[in-house]
Amino acid sequence: MAKIYSRTDLAIISIVVIMITISSCRDAEEQKSNVDAIHQKLIFAKGEKITNNNFTGNAYLQMLINADSLNQTSVGNVTFEPGARTKWHLHPAGQILLVTDGVGYYQEKGKLKKILRKGDSVKCPPNTEHWHGASPDTFFVQLAITGREKGETVWLNAVSDEEYLK
Repeated sequence: MAKIYSRTDLAIISIVVIMITISSCRDAEEQKSNVDAIHQKLIFAKGEKITNNNFTGNAYLQMLINADSLNQTSVGNVTFEPGARTKWHLHPAGQILLVTDGVGYYQEKGKLKKILRKGDSVKCPPNTEHWHGASPDTFFVQLAITGREKGETVWLNAVSDEEYLK
């Protein structure tokens, strides 16, 4: 049998629903404001959302220098949203990462994960399986300097949640 609510009960329920709605709207506005503030302080533009399947979560790429016949090195600014990361991969000629903002991770196969912060740098040896990306609750921005003279990036398996959180 359906319960019949009094006008007072309905008024209280309505007020609670309105308060929850207002709180949710404020949280969404605050989160958008935080994202906007992060994007405003970036050194380079955030770039375009990466739509291939070599990343978990949302990541953005702004190419700064494309490799060509005169210089086989590419430079890209990569912005990872919290929790976003690459697949395991390797670079035949190696890679250098320069962290420009946020908190992220870097891990080579068989080694412990490293925590990276603004100002850190990583030298990824040639043909070494690794992954990198943002921490679960913080954006991560890096300049990826990649040698292309020995071939393109070789993409491997996705980083499991267990590997990521370990």
